[in-house]
Amino acid sequence: MNVISFDLDGTLVKMDFVDAVWLEEIPREYAKKNGMSFEEAKRYIEGEYLKIGPEAIEWYDINYWLNKFNLKMDYKEIFKKCRDKLGLYEDALKALEMLKGRSLIIISNAALEFIEFELNELGLKKYFSHVFSAVSHFNKTKKDSDVYRQVCKKIGIECDSLIHVGDNYEFDYIAATNAGATAYYLDRHENENGEHVVYSLVEFAEKVIK
Repeated sequence: MNVISFDLDGTLVKMDFVDAVWLEEIPREYAKKNGMSFEEAKRYIEGEYLKIGPEAIEWYDINYWLNKFNLKMDYKEIFKKCRDKLGLYEDALKALEMLKGRSLIIISNAALEFIEFELNELGLKKYFSHVFSAVSHFNKTKKDSDVYRQVCKKIGIECDSLIHVGDNYEFDYIAATNAGATAYYLDRHENENGEHVVYSLVEFAEKVIK
């Protein structure tokens, strides 16, 4: 039996929440703590992010950044302040309902703290039997082919029984395909075409059901 895997941010959930956490709320708290303007704080914070860069595991670790910026607060406080930015893509729930009763999982680059908050707040947790974070579970900064292989091993399936969809061509399509999974690239901008390109999650669900 096939297991159906979804990326999270940019696929099921809009990016507004994640962007608000990193680019609005953390700079806002830093500005407040240090008596500086939001713009000045944001410039400094973004500069510090770039010094680390997305190839470092710390880039994804909100507790690392809260400690680095000496912000004495729980990450959940930051998340709660950005809660109103959480939003699903319009086709997300319909696609999940279409696939209800099948084995659904999440494979995301995001840290587990983000994944769990988003799933809980948006009422999505009930749809998924397993949730995997490249960063938190496999200490990887990106979903490479090995992440997909390890996920399949953990849930006890061969990679050719995994069907994955996501909005990043390299990490959701190429890496999953190279691992032996059937992968679909979600191109909401409709720039690409092909057998394994879908323009919506409903289109993806229809392909899976066929």
